[in-house]
Amino acid sequence: MAAAEPGAVPGSGSCAPAGSGSVPVLFCFSVFARPSSVPHGAGYELLIQKFLSLYGDQIDMHRKFVVQLFAEEWSQYIDLPKGFLVNERCKVRLVPLQIQITTLGNLTPSSTVFFCCDMQERFRPAIKYFGDIISVGQRLLQGARLLGIPVIVTEQYPKGLGSTVQEIDLTGAKLVLPKTKFSMVLPEVEAALAEIPGVRSIVLFGVETHVCIQQTALELIGRGLEVHIVADATSSRSMMDRMFALERLARTGIIVTTSEAILLQLVADKEHPKFKEIQNLIKASAPESGLLSKV
Repeated sequence: MAAAEPGAVPGSGSCAPAGSGSVPVLFCFSVFARPSSVPHGAGYELLIQKFLSLYGDQIDMHRKFVVQLFAEEWSQYIDLPKGFLVNERCKVRLVPLQIQITTLGNLTPSSTVFFCCDMQERFRPAIKYFGDIISVGQRLLQGARLLGIPVIVTEQYPKGLGSTVQEIDLTGAKLVLPKTKFSMVLPEVEAALAEIPGVRSIVLFGVETHVCIQQTALELIGRGLEVHIVADATSSRSMMDRMFALERLARTGIIVTTSEAILLQLVADKEHPKFKEIQNLIKASAPESGLLSKV
């Protein structure tokens, strides 16, 4: 979802910061109005995340939206001012625009970044089909190196959960970061993305599908990026969590796909100079990793 972030409107900005804590906000969408709260000083991105958490099942992610703020001085909603921060009780709404956007899912190396999430040693005995997703993840990273695609890697609390497994070659990765937050969208990651011109698509894989992968994907689409989740390179401790997460993510407009589809879409043409090398990566079909079994 790419929500508009219009310019500032005189007299409609937030008050100067007056302390910490949470601020009550009424979130309105369609006929619904749900009171909630956000951290003091929350901005546009946090408001979008809250709308998704409250109304994710009702929001058509193929539409564009604008966030609006109720302005007392005008007694009506106005487009959210640029740089708006929530510092006092307020009411906001999410308004779908009339233009329907179709997510085509086109991939080009120049506008794509790979995200490898928490493929760590301590998860080996717990994650379903972990060996399979490691092998597929390694194929993807090899493909990224061949095609010059930046790779961002995170490790969840590596002090306690270990580093990325040895089978995954992180040579040439743009970033390898520790985290405690479930989402990969850390300040350092956002800064790295800002340095890469023309980024449009994120190819996301790793563990766990229903936690770190899901939360990362939702944050990324909240920022207007297109997300491709590689189903045969992501898993969870249970197949139920894995499969329901993939289903939920697909309903929000995220593209759930396979490693072979990703790699061949990135080369796009038999005449691509790296086609033969990519073809060698996928000569043997990727393992099914339980994706075709009943939950």
